Amino acid sequence: MKAIRQAKIKEIIEHEVIETQEDLAAALCRHHIEVTQATVSRDIKELMLIKVPTGDGHSRYAPPAGKNVAFSRARMARLFQDSVTGLDFSENIIVVKTLPGTANAVASVLDYAKWPEVIGTVAGDDNIIVVVKPKDAVESVMKKMEALTF
Repeated sequence: MKAIRQAKIKEIIEHEVIETQEDLAAALCRHHIEVTQATVSRDIKELMLIKVPTGDGHSRYAPPAGKNVAFSRARMARLFQDSVTGLDFSENIIVVKTLPGTANAVASVLDYAKWPEVIGTVAGDDNIIVVVKPKDAVESVMKKMEALTF
């Protein structure tokens, strides 16, 4: 079912302007595929979909431009500079503040960067929780993120 759903997502974003996860869930529903927001979010991350400007002040989901686009340090830096508005931490948790609608893309590049100190991310609309292990690695991860952001 997952492979069928993800193939349908690729087809939908190729033929329709899909601006939000809710739009994508509704489009899938029109194709008789019922999904939760969490499933749509995971699919977007797994498919490495990105948001691209449509030219009218809006954006839409699109496939990545190239095979290793998520792994490029230059792309990470561009995405961080364009999207990240703040960084803070407590214990082994880093909170990344982003512009609305960009947290998923930033979390995705963090996941695909495979930094050994980062054991996972959770993205909302404009915030990301980054779990770091061990706790004393938080400072080095913050420095990596700051270097990308500022």
